[in-house]
Amino acid sequence: MLETSARLLRLLSLLQARRDWSGPELAERLGVTTRTVRRDVDRLRELGYLVHATAGTPGYRLGAGADLPPLLLDDEEAVAVAVGLRTAAGGSVAGIEETSVRALAKLERILPPRLRHRVHALRSMTVPMTGAADPVDPEVLTAIAAACQDHEVLRFDYRSHEGRESRRSAEPHRLVNSGRRWYLVGWDVDKGSWRTYRVDRLRLKAPNGPRFVPRDPPAEDLAAYTSRAVSIAPYRYRARLTVHAAAQVVAGHMPPTVGTIEPVDARTCVLRCGANNLDEIVVWVALMDIDFEVHDPPELAERIGAMADRLRAASGTARRVTVPPGNPAGGADGAASAGLAGPTAPAREEG
Repeated sequence: MLETSARLLRLLSLLQARRDWSGPELAERLGVTTRTVRRDVDRLRELGYLVHATAGTPGYRLGAGADLPPLLLDDEEAVAVAVGLRTAAGGSVAGIEETSVRALAKLERILPPRLRHRVHALRSMTVPMTGAADPVDPEVLTAIAAACQDHEVLRFDYRSHEGRESRRSAEPHRLVNSGRRWYLVGWDVDKGSWRTYRVDRLRLKAPNGPRFVPRDPPAEDLAAYTSRAVSIAPYRYRARLTVHAAAQVVAGHMPPTVGTIEPVDARTCVLRCGANNLDEIVVWVALMDIDFEVHDPPELAERIGAMADRLRAASGTARRVTVPPGNPAGGADGAASAGLAGPTAPAREEG
């Protein structure tokens, strides 16, 4: 009996690992005959697993049934699920915290000691930094995702950054998550253009609108497109700078909703960002402690010059302080904390 149960678990693991298996392949992996494979498949069906069989040469595929049967996870998958559940328990999706905690408790109860130790080590060595983002109802996310998949027009009330309410109709394309907020990229039916909407600012209206023929997306890289839409387009000033450092180095100073980075070569990149106040950009790029050149707007270069004159004048009367290279205020941590995390950090929708 133990041998049969172990073989069933092994068979289930194989069916989950690959889409299609032939009977002889499964028999070889399990060290049994194809007749035994057929019997074991019947036992899995009795346990609630939907296993499809093809005619002719025997072939098997694990399908989705009416009920959720138990799943088999390898070590890395189990750790990944546990970490994901722990993140969801305190994440930006409202309403799933308690459910995530219950699921995590069930999973940790059956984890082998070696895996439980890895999960606990990650938890004890990680300090979450909560943001000010509004949580999103998971039902709203699933409804939007279904409309994207089924190509159905979404109807919703939308609240702008200034608090203005409007009725929108959009052909949804994709959901984009920045880590702090969720965005919907879609074609605005009334405005006749691609728009980016913050999901926490919309209220869906039922039922959905008619089905539509999907359009070509506004960009191949939707993450970069969304970053530009929420970090540059909404603002009064849109800056373009050449930064003399590798793109990955500059990326360490900023979240994706603050600006976009385009690599030029191994030691240079182009940074684009936006703000309603030039001083915010001046302070932020200065605190990166990296050489840069301003291309746009001209007012930014003038403001940097005025600020430099003021600081130069102040340095003649202030007590001299020697700052070692790589000081915290100029490093990645300092730039991240004093950069566009103030008035310009909240991502603003294009739509």
